[in-house]
Amino acid sequence: MNEPTVLIVARAPVPGRAKTRLAAYVGDETAARLAGAALLDTIDAADRTGWPVCVAMTGSLADSVMSAEIEEALSPHRRIGQRGGGFAARLAAAHSDADRGGGVVQIGMDTPHVRPEVLRAAGRALTRHDAVLGPAHDGGWWVLAVRDASHAECLRDVPMSTEHTGELTRQALRARGARVADAPALTDVDTWADALEVGAIAPDTRFGRAVAGLRDGDVG
Repeated sequence: MNEPTVLIVARAPVPGRAKTRLAAYVGDETAARLAGAALLDTIDAADRTGWPVCVAMTGSLADSVMSAEIEEALSPHRRIGQRGGGFAARLAAAHSDADRGGGVVQIGMDTPHVRPEVLRAAGRALTRHDAVLGPAHDGGWWVLAVRDASHAECLRDVPMSTEHTGELTRQALRARGARVADAPALTDVDTWADALEVGAIAPDTRFGRAVAGLRDGDVG
């Protein structure tokens, strides 16, 4: 099996459009900066796998915070646009567009604490399984690795962003006949409580330092 592609599905950290649940507590600009830090940490983790990296981006980096730093981090890697009418359709299309014959290890930008060895373990598991799914603590999932990008087509019929998305995705993969392995569970950053938890887990990341720099009086 060829090396898989690490696919990051990302949204440009534009204030008012990035991390809106988090923004309700910390404000649009701060939420966008936390999202930018998370994206940079995610790119770094993907890069450190040593595998090809592809970023499927939506939104305008020209209007985002930290745009120059993000552009520099993206420069060694392939970048594609997201296409499709809804998030599930965009995920399925991104798998197809990113795959170069070695399978895909897909993550978002909500787990800045992910380590490259965890991504590599998910990719290596594709030698024995058709798919690898990493559950998120909120009931969704944070990583989906597939040996054949066509397996991601099942996402089109899965409701996204619900407390049952992870289990429904697993069922949809198995309905296609896929042998599904598990990756470790991680916390997705959606709320300020999530940000505090992940910042404490990974204090040396950009995200962790950004969270630590927010004093109580700065939030809100």
